[in-house]
Amino acid sequence: MKRDDLLKRAKEHADSFDFIVIGGGATGIGIALEAATRGYKTILLEMHDFTKSTSSKSTKLVHGGVRYLAQGDIALVREACIERGRLLKNAPHLVKNQSFVIPTFGWFDELMYTVGLTFYDLLAGKYSLGRSLRVSKKRALKYIPTINPQKITAGVVYHDGQFDDSRLAINALQTAVEHGALVVNYIKVVELTKDSNGKVNGVIAIDQENGDKYTFKGKAVINATGVFADDVMQMDNPKQGKTIAPSQGVHVVLDKSFLPGDHAMMIPKTDDGRVLFAVPWHNKIVVGTTDTPVPNPSLEPVALEEEIEFILSTAGRYLTKTPKRSDVLSIFAGLRPLAAPKGDSKKTKEISRSHKIIVSQSHLFTMIGGKWTTFRKMAEDMVCRVEKVMGWEKTKSITKSLKLHGSNVDKVDHSDPLYVYGSDKEKILAIASTQPELKETLSESLGIIKAQVVWAVRNEMARTVEDFLARRTRSILLDTRESIRIAPAVASIMAAELGKDKEWEKKQVENYNAIAQNYILN
Repeated sequence: MKRDDLLKRAKEHADSFDFIVIGGGATGIGIALEAATRGYKTILLEMHDFTKSTSSKSTKLVHGGVRYLAQGDIALVREACIERGRLLKNAPHLVKNQSFVIPTFGWFDELMYTVGLTFYDLLAGKYSLGRSLRVSKKRALKYIPTINPQKITAGVVYHDGQFDDSRLAINALQTAVEHGALVVNYIKVVELTKDSNGKVNGVIAIDQENGDKYTFKGKAVINATGVFADDVMQMDNPKQGKTIAPSQGVHVVLDKSFLPGDHAMMIPKTDDGRVLFAVPWHNKIVVGTTDTPVPNPSLEPVALEEEIEFILSTAGRYLTKTPKRSDVLSIFAGLRPLAAPKGDSKKTKEISRSHKIIVSQSHLFTMIGGKWTTFRKMAEDMVCRVEKVMGWEKTKSITKSLKLHGSNVDKVDHSDPLYVYGSDKEKILAIASTQPELKETLSESLGIIKAQVVWAVRNEMARTVEDFLARRTRSILLDTRESIRIAPAVASIMAAELGKDKEWEKKQVENYNAIAQNYILN
């Protein structure tokens, strides 16, 4: 993926797209991939970097949704379990089977969770990742030695998926491009165009890097902007009401010593009814998530003090080693684009997690709700809806078994920091072999070498230091202070690749440091 080349081609074919997708998060990327693989001329436009917002700040789980089962949403859980299994097969270098331990206290807990999770397994059918079973207190403590032994009588083990969200996004984008899609970051859609019948037939967009303005025409315009969907809907109809109810999830990242071993822990019902996960990820532990309604969406949401306290204190009640503020390597918040509830319900757990397609009178197609696990199915539903509404001939989806870019690997070695690149790992090492200085390590603890920066600029459309440290690698989430330390070196390498001067380097480091402060817990 080379931005200049993709943008040049976009300008050459500006009047002839079938699909114009606004938004480069999970939803938009899935739709671009689905449309392109069905043979449609497709362009995706993202106003910042791909997955800049919600889609890079998930709980890192590809999951059926155990808590939705408790709410009786069986259809949603069944769909998610199937998609989870497909994703594991289509991106085995990024998605893996993760075993979880639920600490139980008393026979009722053991019975309830064992029966419920057995049903969870059955819903997955052939896509099940493993059988759920009750384990003794002794075995539960062996799996998670840092569980407070006074808090459990036994445990229940079940399986879900775990992944790297932004890396999956890049590979899905690469796959879309390989099937003919054009994808461009830092292009902001500022206006919708309409034909003489008042139907949406294109967009006007501005290049955020140089201010150039473009008009792209398309037969179908898709609003896939997540928590910002209402903004685009109001471009279409200024009187459009609110459709999104953003909910904030917060996660803290801790050292692996808080949860050694390979198992994750899930507390299905905390004191106030929320769910808490503690999940191994890139040799760290991600602990979350809260579920707090917020009035307005933002690109860089910040954790509230009560959310931080909730996570640390709740984790401390279940672990022998209580996490302190000084133990937090990073803290990040992400917004879920939940469909706004009918009536006056304020509880986010009562708001449907299933996706919803809205088609306006002028044929703006909007997707709201959903989650990473079902992003492929969401995209399939959207393309099918467009075909139906527009009266097009039906096409067949091939994405159920489509291997994503990078998936062609025999065996995944999770101890290798470069494993997330899949089959591209060898190409990165080839870059390092041609320029010996690129073999040098930027961060020992994060396992980053200089060649990764060059690769990200040349092949993954990284345009800023933040793009590289937050999303092409996950440095800002894994150890924010360490990422700040290496930011100047990253800026220097990127400047050489992009032809930028020292002033650009300085500005990039300043911008990155300002953003990184939101991820540090003082």
